[in-house]
Amino acid sequence: MAKRLDRKPDDRPSCKSTAPSLEEYDSRADRRTTQNGPLLFSSFLFAVVFAAALGAGYAIVGAFGVWWLAASFALACFAVMSVRIAMQWEKVVIFRFGKFNRTKGPGLYVTIPFIEQIALKADQRIMVTGFGAEETLTSDLVPINVDAVLFWMVWDAEKACMEVENYYNSVSLAAQTALRDAIGRASVSEVAIRRNQLDRELQEVIEERTSSWGITVMSVEIRDIVIPQGLQEVMSAEAQAEREKNARMVLAEVEKDISAMLVDAAENYEDNDVALRLRTMHLLYESVKGSGGTVVIPSAYSEGFSDVSFDRAAEGLRKPKA
Repeated sequence: MAKRLDRKPDDRPSCKSTAPSLEEYDSRADRRTTQNGPLLFSSFLFAVVFAAALGAGYAIVGAFGVWWLAASFALACFAVMSVRIAMQWEKVVIFRFGKFNRTKGPGLYVTIPFIEQIALKADQRIMVTGFGAEETLTSDLVPINVDAVLFWMVWDAEKACMEVENYYNSVSLAAQTALRDAIGRASVSEVAIRRNQLDRELQEVIEERTSSWGITVMSVEIRDIVIPQGLQEVMSAEAQAEREKNARMVLAEVEKDISAMLVDAAENYEDNDVALRLRTMHLLYESVKGSGGTVVIPSAYSEGFSDVSFDRAAEGLRKPKA
């Protein structure tokens, strides 16, 4: 009878990847430039107005009363809610009685407390959004994982405030949808090879969707494409076979050209014995040029010492003179 093995929760294998998530590189409020400037300005303004009101009250009444302290505190709060500053990269959208009134910034601006409200402080610097498509099927039904990075910025703070509820999340979701659509229309080889074209296509599609939100897309860059391991091996074998095929075709073309040249050379050598001898001497020279050897070639003088010539000469010497 098989025994049942109980496993503790801590002993379970973890399937989480240790690689950093792409969303960790997104532009977030906690990693932006410090916002201490407006806070320090408001604190300084509160202290100055409160001190000035107390000084004026003391000069008028001659003493610090409770009501005068309360009035000074209220006046300082009113000044803080009225006079504000916006950083160089910010655009402030101001509503009056719930309706859009104006955009202000950067620098000093004034609002009417309890009548005007700040609806949005739009950061107009270039923002970074990481997005991806996991297990997305291509046109040839291959699941792949694609990671990309989107660079964008808010160029119209009014539209970003009024046309979309959360423009940051909307941009991220629009980019993911566009990436999945682009992958579904292309094969796995097109996705892997034509990255630049895919970047441009994604930029155009996302720009078309976000332009009405007052957002412009600077660029889209494909960061990584992950193909299943089994398919990688098949594609590698296919690429090797294709290269070997091309190499054999090139070799066959070369052999064909060489054979045609050899036929022409044979016809020339057949009609000209001198050319054939010169070619023979050239091949002989090429064979010994690198080795430094010596080639002995018989000359016409050595033909006199051949056996036939020697026998004829000896027979002439033996004949008596007439």
